Amino acid sequence: MPSNEPEDRAPGADELNIHKIDARTLRGLAHPLRIRLLNALREFGPATASGLAERLGESSGATSYHLRQLASYGFVEDDPERGKGRERWWKAVHMGTTLDSSSFLDHPDAEVRGAIGVLLHESASTHAQELNTWLGTMHEWPEVWRESFDLSDFKVRLTPELSQELAQKIQGLVNSYRGRVPEGTEGSAVVRTHLHMFPRPTE
Repeated sequence: MPSNEPEDRAPGADELNIHKIDARTLRGLAHPLRIRLLNALREFGPATASGLAERLGESSGATSYHLRQLASYGFVEDDPERGKGRERWWKAVHMGTTLDSSSFLDHPDAEVRGAIGVLLHESASTHAQELNTWLGTMHEWPEVWRESFDLSDFKVRLTPELSQELAQKIQGLVNSYRGRVPEGTEGSAVVRTHLHMFPRPTE
């Protein structure tokens, strides 16, 4: 989120630093470790290749190589304010990414179709892992946070246009809460919200 955003006004989606993925950058991101590296930098902030290797349970050689690949596609960059001597720090360039997955599923290039499959399935796996981690550790959180937790699913008949409208409204609602709680506020935490919308057969 922009540092000059007023605390009493949450930014809209168009004001956020969101990178729209195209076919070229999709190929560069569609690797399980690269996705995990980028997610870690976005969630936990700048880090070194060795620090990320320790966090993710990978070798520093692997994280270093894939960080350079992410940099070549514009997803990460050096953080010169932190780097000292031979120690190279990396930071995410964007707050998040967005893409039109439907345009890639029917892409004439098989590599692009494979890449979108990797990205979508890795994202789904990450969501499941994050939720399972919460369920396994929720007893460690204060009661007020356990009471605020929600795990819901809904079924509603929609057209494709209304489904898209609903998703956009939900995303807009989430974005309206950005900036309302300053970093470091006592009793606050980063809250993850997952959104899954997909049609089901009626037979």
